[in-house]
Amino acid sequence: MEKYARSSDGQNIHYKESGEGNTALLFVHGWLGNGEWWNSQLEYFKDSYHIIQMDLAGHGKSDTSRTEWSSERYADDIKAVADQIRSQEIILVGHSMSGAYVLEAASKIPKTKAIILIDTVKNLDETFTEEQVEQVLYVHYRADFKNAVENILPQYLFTDKTPPDVRQKLQDEFLQNPAETAVELLKPLYKKDFRKEASKIQVPVRAINSDNFPTNIENNRKYLKDYNYIEMSGTGHYPMLEKPEEFNKVLDDILKELNDN
Repeated sequence: MEKYARSSDGQNIHYKESGEGNTALLFVHGWLGNGEWWNSQLEYFKDSYHIIQMDLAGHGKSDTSRTEWSSERYADDIKAVADQIRSQEIILVGHSMSGAYVLEAASKIPKTKAIILIDTVKNLDETFTEEQVEQVLYVHYRADFKNAVENILPQYLFTDKTPPDVRQKLQDEFLQNPAETAVELLKPLYKKDFRKEASKIQVPVRAINSDNFPTNIENNRKYLKDYNYIEMSGTGHYPMLEKPEEFNKVLDDILKELNDN
């Protein structure tokens, strides 16, 4: 069932609600994505969990008229959806840039039972200034977004094992956005030190990471009290799309571990 929640600044936040279960899995996509990225997880988990696939503001079917793009606003999008669903327990699942935003949202959502990060927040002590990101990414987006999507971003997002159809699908979705919109939607990620948000987390945090770039577990455990991760080999930045069957089994194992504790 498709529904909308109202975020703190009046944006209508679209989400799909499916499945059965006392615990909700609230899936939050990454940059320029949408809730459909989690369709394979919906099919796998719908008989055991309440499945929520949301679109952040500026993405998917949610409103795009926000004037102030910030991590706080993104976290409020997540909170708006969480507050509207009836499940007594919520597990927040955040991919890519939304890993940071589910960390920030968690302290605002009392029903949060756990957080699962997907190929994100691999080293909380690794930070980038806005100036660095401008030089590495934004300048290329503004100059020629199509070239950036097709020739620059792939070195960070994909591997030679990424299925060609997945790569093409994602690139097509990225290119539906004007360059400046793409920049504005990403900027909040680099305007805040999320180590402070991580230090507030009292619930277990688990991660499913690609082996494309390393995870620094020691640095993450300095801020996250209960953190662990599982590494998937042979995928890029989108393990849930590139190897959905393997990803679902890994996620299922994590959920069972969390339920046993």
